[in-house]
Amino acid sequence: MVILIVNWFLSALSLVIVSRIIPGFEIKGFGTALIAAIVIGLVNATIGFVLKILTFPITILTFGLFLIVINALMLKFAALFVSGFIIRGFIPALLGAVVLALVNMALRYLVFR
Repeated sequence: MVILIVNWFLSALSLVIVSRIIPGFEIKGFGTALIAAIVIGLVNATIGFVLKILTFPITILTFGLFLIVINALMLKFAALFVSGFIIRGFIPALLGAVVLALVNMALRYLVFR
């Protein structure tokens, strides 16, 4: 249970860090980031899962790079449901997906190593 909460906080912190790096990727505050982290997780577990299965052939053809596009679309979709979480365009979503993955990986490495 503690690991789940730590992962949730790290995901929210990652969103805040990405919002400071990527123009057009906006989070109003840490509370908004906490809510956005939950919504992103739910969207990825449901719609994202189905999309990843449906686009598996394209993912293989692009050597997995299409997953970045799927993640960007899931970020944009999650932003529709969270007030204070705004992504202004597809390019900020795409860059945000890449930077979010890297920041999240780095934070998890620092905390759980």
